[in-house]
Amino acid sequence: MSDADYATFDTTELRAMHYMMLSHDLAKSPGRYRRGPSYVNDERANEIVYTAPEAADVPALMEALAASLHTGHGSDPIVRSAMAHLNLVMIHPFRDGNGRMARALATLVLSRSDIGEPEFSSIEEWLGANTDDYYRVLAHTGHGSWQPRGDARLWLAFILRAHHIQAQTLARRVAEAGQKWEELEALAATHGLQERTLDPMYDAVLGYRTRRSAYMKRAEVTEQSASRDLAALTAAGILAARGTGRGRHYVAGPILRAVAERRRSGRKPIRDPYPWMRPRLAEPATPAE
Repeated sequence: MSDADYATFDTTELRAMHYMMLSHDLAKSPGRYRRGPSYVNDERANEIVYTAPEAADVPALMEALAASLHTGHGSDPIVRSAMAHLNLVMIHPFRDGNGRMARALATLVLSRSDIGEPEFSSIEEWLGANTDDYYRVLAHTGHGSWQPRGDARLWLAFILRAHHIQAQTLARRVAEAGQKWEELEALAATHGLQERTLDPMYDAVLGYRTRRSAYMKRAEVTEQSASRDLAALTAAGILAARGTGRGRHYVAGPILRAVAERRRSGRKPIRDPYPWMRPRLAEPATPAE
């Protein structure tokens, strides 16, 4: 939706996004604001950690949020994205899917700011791997209830840190992909393998399985050619066959496992721009006075 000429930030668009996410479960009222109270419960501690604003206030708060997305364009896009995320998750306008909506909205704000492709600006992957810290920073920032004038600096630092680490991760991943591909091309040349065999080799070095039927479709070859290619890869120790009959598949062999290990051992560590962040988040969150 980010590059559509007709698209704009308004409440209809936001509710449509929510409908797209939850239309598979009508019991969760996709595209509709909640009609009752909403709480965030910490299941581990069995206690309510956040109370959202009254349902009657949600429509006006969402209109204010939509209006805010059209202002502040002199601010850094990451800051505007982070605040859109925070405000939506704190308003908690829907019965379910508020976190998903907030993260999607944050990416949408960035992708409409000419900051880059959404695939490279999203921190969804990082947040998914750091869920506990995500909820901790929301607890520290929200102080248990709707506090729109509260201090959001810890939240902004958290989001900046997430973008920094995710960017490092993607840069390292791209560099490793190029290095792996070069090694696989050299292996194919050494063993006299067809160029089309690079795809199952690359999948295997990433840890994925390859089946003959899938390889036939992907490489657009006959069953005979696919069997011959996979047999050659197996004989060379590049792939290893597992299972029999319909369950037969191919995984990385000794040679590809060595390639993967060389890449892992040569990785540079990710640098934490805010090493104080995690100890800070481990401290108990306090309610606002």
